[in-house]
Amino acid sequence: MRYSVIVPVYNRPSEVDELLDSLCVQTFTDFEVIVVEDGSSDKSDVICGKYKDRLDLKYHFKSNSGPGPSRNFGAERSIGEYLIILDSDVIVPSNYLEIIQQELDKDPCDAFGGPDRAHPSFSPIQKAINYSMTSFFTTGGIRGGKQKIDKFYPRSFNMGIRKDVFQRVGGFDNIRYGEDIDLSTRLFEAGYVCRLFPEAYVYHKRRVKFSAFFKQVKHSGEARVMLKRRYPDTFKLVHLLPAAFIVGHVVLILLAVFHRWWWILPIPAYCLMVFVDSLIKNKSLKVALLSIPASYCQLFGYGLGFIQNLFKH
Repeated sequence: MRYSVIVPVYNRPSEVDELLDSLCVQTFTDFEVIVVEDGSSDKSDVICGKYKDRLDLKYHFKSNSGPGPSRNFGAERSIGEYLIILDSDVIVPSNYLEIIQQELDKDPCDAFGGPDRAHPSFSPIQKAINYSMTSFFTTGGIRGGKQKIDKFYPRSFNMGIRKDVFQRVGGFDNIRYGEDIDLSTRLFEAGYVCRLFPEAYVYHKRRVKFSAFFKQVKHSGEARVMLKRRYPDTFKLVHLLPAAFIVGHVVLILLAVFHRWWWILPIPAYCLMVFVDSLIKNKSLKVALLSIPASYCQLFGYGLGFIQNLFKH
């Protein structure tokens, strides 16, 4: 078998339903699906049962251990040459696996990943959050499919890896956050080749509340400090930008209050750039307006997590 699609899930049966439905219409069909229920109280077993006749599907329930060990659990029970790691809150286009197959036929590699996009059916807040995670004005655009100059680090919401390579590097480490970058870093250190497949995108629903999104990206900022300590050579100045964004805002506000009011102008100028850019991309006034608080959640959440964890030890 060519591919094993591994999906860890925790209390999200409706998301699994949408993902499995999208896998049913893949134009490339040499794959199996392994759903790993990570100790959920709201199980997906009934949902998975709906697809037994439409997919080569295996459902496993295990005690809660987090996403990394759950992906390892699925990998141990897989038979595919390549593992495709997906989050439960994604939907894949019908040609997703076909594009991956074409990319591998053209230029084989050991591991790969693709970007994420917002599906037309997503709510305005989901589209705004997707914008904040893929925009040049927040993340530099890499999660939206921008080609990097140096290295591409596959992320676990949309990641592929040869099973034998996955086994050689030991799979995902048992850490709560940043486990995908940790794995990608070990792949590079072992001399394996990782590539970005720009057209192998997924529709990523993410969170539906700014509070939950803020918490998610805050954990990402905390993880970046942990990864810096593990792999000092991988740290780059760009990782400081969200923290610098926070410090810059504080300085501008203090200067506006105690010196000259016009020091505050860079802040509305940034908001205007985000608004216009999102309006052009999403063609929705509501999404463009929501993209401003979404971008601040992304930058302030990540930056705060980074700063707090940096000074914790």
